[in-house]
Amino acid sequence: MRDAVVRVKGGMLGGAGVVTLLWAAQVRPSARLDALFATAAHLSGLLAGYGVLVLLFLMARVPAVEHGVGADRLARWHALGGRHVLLLCFGHALLALCGYAVHEGADVVRAARELLGYPAVAAALAGTVLLAGVGITSARSVRRRVSHETWRGVHLFVYLAAALAFGHQLAGPDLTLVAWFWALAHAVVAVLLVWYRAVVPVRQAARHALRVLEVRAEGPGVVSVVMYGAHLAELRAQPGQFLRWRFLQRRLWHTALPFSLSAPVRGNTLRITVKGLGGHSRRIRRLRPGTRVLATGPFGALTAARRTRAKVLLIAGGVGITPMRALFETLPGGPGEITLLYRAGAEEHLVLRSELEAIAAERHAGLHYLLGPSRAAGGHLPAVAGGDPLAPQALAALVPDLAEHDVYVCGPPGMARAAQTSLLRAGVPAERIHCECFSF
Repeated sequence: MRDAVVRVKGGMLGGAGVVTLLWAAQVRPSARLDALFATAAHLSGLLAGYGVLVLLFLMARVPAVEHGVGADRLARWHALGGRHVLLLCFGHALLALCGYAVHEGADVVRAARELLGYPAVAAALAGTVLLAGVGITSARSVRRRVSHETWRGVHLFVYLAAALAFGHQLAGPDLTLVAWFWALAHAVVAVLLVWYRAVVPVRQAARHALRVLEVRAEGPGVVSVVMYGAHLAELRAQPGQFLRWRFLQRRLWHTALPFSLSAPVRGNTLRITVKGLGGHSRRIRRLRPGTRVLATGPFGALTAARRTRAKVLLIAGGVGITPMRALFETLPGGPGEITLLYRAGAEEHLVLRSELEAIAAERHAGLHYLLGPSRAAGGHLPAVAGGDPLAPQALAALVPDLAEHDVYVCGPPGMARAAQTSLLRAGVPAERIHCECFSF
């Protein structure tokens, strides 16, 4: 995985370097103030346009990239890159405005009014406004207040912003050397987006013909959805991975929801387990048998491929038990080599408990429930835990040779961060802690 991360990072940085070199090859040295402003505006604009392409590439759902880097890391890169792109856009606009004002000997207000008379500049302004809207709805304080549908809908404007930026950049100065590179880069990203976000999902839907078989309650607000279809082995979905599900039922069909497999694919059936945390996930409880399902994926890298040690510790919190349950059943290992710690607020919140206990008995694997509020001891907590079931001492008491394990973590962001911190303090090397967290 580390090699994939290095390659993708290197490719993105290398692309920025190519853009910078092509810009430098066209620079006409000048000490005039207006020329300096214009030159800096040109570079910042090109880098902003390249940044938009990178953002689209990161979310194109290219399987090799998703599996190698991890969907959570790609999402974090996307969020961080979006902030940098916005800064570059604002910097480009300010530098271009200052350069034009100096060149024309005009004040900033008059210069802005005149610049907006150029169609390419007006298009760039519209694209920047759209990107700013996407950035605002992605800010944590705003994201918590808007619905998932609104957030996704606003994000679609990134495509329009990219098209507007493309036209503006081609209208820029002295682009002969970079026009071919720009057109090729846009074409490649466009093909990847159309192929993996449109063609592949449609082809998978026709090939697998998924439908809901059963919806059954697993606990308070938690249900499992069992689906059946054809040729499911061709999905190559591994335990620990997730797919994006679109249920073709009223009030659900327009949103693709990411849920992990809670059991390995068996024959012509597969299963997800969902907790009703939002409007859409709560509506899943009312799915009718026979409902058509479109599934895209699989995605994610929280799989057996990350394993480097014979012994494995799985730490699950809340509904994060779903991918852990699938791994608990399928990870190769002899007696005592696989251990699962399941963190929950109370005993009634334990999901898939009977299945977990049957797997533990059959495989002679370790299974411990860590019950109670965040700072309260309960269940099987050792006395040294100090009230925190995820404290380093508690983990070491339950798993004496903890530092010799690979550790997989899945749960709410706060719990996942606490577990990773404790594991590091308990001596587990960072490269052996495997976690996908979509909080950023």
